[in-house]
Amino acid sequence: MRIGILTGGGDVPGLNAAIKAVVNRVSNEGHDVVGLRRGWGALLNFNPDDPQSTQQWVQPLTPAIVRPIDRTGGTMLHTSRTNPGRVKPKEVPAFLASDASGDGQYDFTKHVLRVIEALGIDCLIPIGGDDTLSYALRMHEEGVPVVAIPKTMDNDVHGTDYCIGFSTAVTRGVQFIHNLRTSTGSHERIAVVELFGRYSGETSLITAYLAGVDRAIISEVPFDVDRLAAQLMDDKRGNPSNYSMVTISEGATVLGGELQLSGEADAYGHRKLGGIGQRTGDLLKERTGEDMIIQEVGYLMRSGAPDSLDLMVATNYAVMAADLASEGAHGRMVALRNGTYTTVPISVTKEGVKRVDTDELYDLEEYRPKVRHVSGKPMFLY
Repeated sequence: MRIGILTGGGDVPGLNAAIKAVVNRVSNEGHDVVGLRRGWGALLNFNPDDPQSTQQWVQPLTPAIVRPIDRTGGTMLHTSRTNPGRVKPKEVPAFLASDASGDGQYDFTKHVLRVIEALGIDCLIPIGGDDTLSYALRMHEEGVPVVAIPKTMDNDVHGTDYCIGFSTAVTRGVQFIHNLRTSTGSHERIAVVELFGRYSGETSLITAYLAGVDRAIISEVPFDVDRLAAQLMDDKRGNPSNYSMVTISEGATVLGGELQLSGEADAYGHRKLGGIGQRTGDLLKERTGEDMIIQEVGYLMRSGAPDSLDLMVATNYAVMAADLASEGAHGRMVALRNGTYTTVPISVTKEGVKRVDTDELYDLEEYRPKVRHVSGKPMFLY
């Protein structure tokens, strides 16, 4: 059989390890693996009638080709936020222009199905978050054999306790915060550290919890900037080094305010987030008169090689996915639940949302982690 693998959405450390593990797992069984370059963009832009299309959008994968890739982060297959079911006019490939009439967005799923058939792909293994896996579910519903692997630094794919990339993101966040303490303390300032997290504040919460940060603002709870300013000043006065720190999710909002968005919406309806750290720092300076250090960690959290946990999970997820594909068990997503590797129906990704349990893990008044009990919780308390 021929297995197609793709990576979509934001890159995270561990993707290359997953690609390598799939290839190595099935190669001895006589199966072929092809990488689909730039996520779902490969299946939208591939032109079966153009010989050049294969070189641009399809990458044959063998054990020799993937041998060193797990030593680095990112994805050798590249990525995109393409959604073939919602294509903007400016993103329509030239050879499909005659199929796009009128305004709005176009659904090229029929073309994608033709491409899958033309490439001889017997099973798709997409690696991605909610957005990427939403189109994977569409493929499953169209009758394409699909086995999904969850990844996202926000760790917010419904149906699994863990997504590839989360451990490395938190590890980097903790390291950067501890490094930032030297400058913040030297200058006796307040530091505002903006971390990734659109709808889920787990990255901000867990990073603050592990790094011992004074306050943590999360996406789920709009915050009162006056209360936060008073708390951070109390924290600063109580610190022998006369400084304080707060983490904040990029998707956080000031009480009564809105998300800090820029640019036009992507194919999944999302505009670019970023700037709440700067906005919060400006508001805090107005109220306290203190100088601020404002640090947007951003892409540094997802850059570089994966830590050992993400290597472990990525490899094991990929081995499971490859076995499912070989066995003909489709329509599944590999997952970790209650500390155990398992699989769930891919439809579970759209059966709910995964957010911080603020009753169990967050102090709504003090804006800080408050873990009421650990017994019975998943490893990352989520």
